[in-house]
Amino acid sequence: MFDGISPFHVAVPCAVFGEDRSDAGVPRFELRICSIESTRTLRTSAGFTMRATHGVGGLAGAGTIIIPSWRDTAETPPARVLDELRRARRRGARVLGLCLGAFVVAAAGLLDERRATTHWNWCDDFARRFPRVRLDRDVLYVDDGEILTSAGTAAAIDCCLHLLRRDLGAEAASYVARRMVVPPHRQGGQAQYIEQPIVAAPGTDRFGQAMDWATRNLAHGITLDALSARALMSRRTFTRRFRQVTGTTVGQWLVSQRLSLARRMLETTDRSVERIAGEAGFGTPASLRQHFAANLGTTPLRYRREFRGVRAPASRGVR
Repeated sequence: MFDGISPFHVAVPCAVFGEDRSDAGVPRFELRICSIESTRTLRTSAGFTMRATHGVGGLAGAGTIIIPSWRDTAETPPARVLDELRRARRRGARVLGLCLGAFVVAAAGLLDERRATTHWNWCDDFARRFPRVRLDRDVLYVDDGEILTSAGTAAAIDCCLHLLRRDLGAEAASYVARRMVVPPHRQGGQAQYIEQPIVAAPGTDRFGQAMDWATRNLAHGITLDALSARALMSRRTFTRRFRQVTGTTVGQWLVSQRLSLARRMLETTDRSVERIAGEAGFGTPASLRQHFAANLGTTPLRYRREFRGVRAPASRGVR
């Protein structure tokens, strides 16, 4: 933590890594909150203070170091912090730069010749300051092995859940995401439109009922005509209402829903790719692979190997 930090930026890694969920079989991390200032009592941007449990020395020996943000992109972080990050990488620790925390990681020289991202509003500034970094402006987070960076604000949740999935597997990450009432993983980039949940009111909202029917029948061919008929609307009226509610087209929404279903099955079942392709509504494994490549930049089998990792030992710390 640093003086002037946003409470939200502190809360994200604490919510993902700091709570005891051992009753659900999720191993507990050792979490330390470290102040980079000469004092451990720090002001927040919200007008109240918080007290860190450790100083910079608390970073020593950490398996993972998270920089949750940074207060000023024009301000060079303290040399002691940058030195500690370099030492941490030399001994093999992971480093996460969330939101503007990517500026701190880059200032330490750890992102040179690597892919990274940061908040969209400061991407131009980042590119000027750190020309050796391969900046990806469009993604929610970048996993470059032992160094991860995220886009702004809520994208830090996506990045932390991704790391949790790497360490403990899909079931643990999904459990934590459900407890936080967020999706285990989101598609798209920083400019994406996040779909709002559609709550059907049985007997009154035919549109919501039609959408609910679609999500329960993804394995079958679903057409615009079928959906508009279930909603008792014309094609034109249904299309206009659909875009108002979801911000996208029927076809794009169906692909998104089917990809989400396929990902869940790859993460949590041993079903074959062929069976998953059918149950998710893609029809053939070739079609499933095509959509994975176009939307996720990977294949179904690589995705399964990545997100069904072996649980990490409970002692690995996050600081």
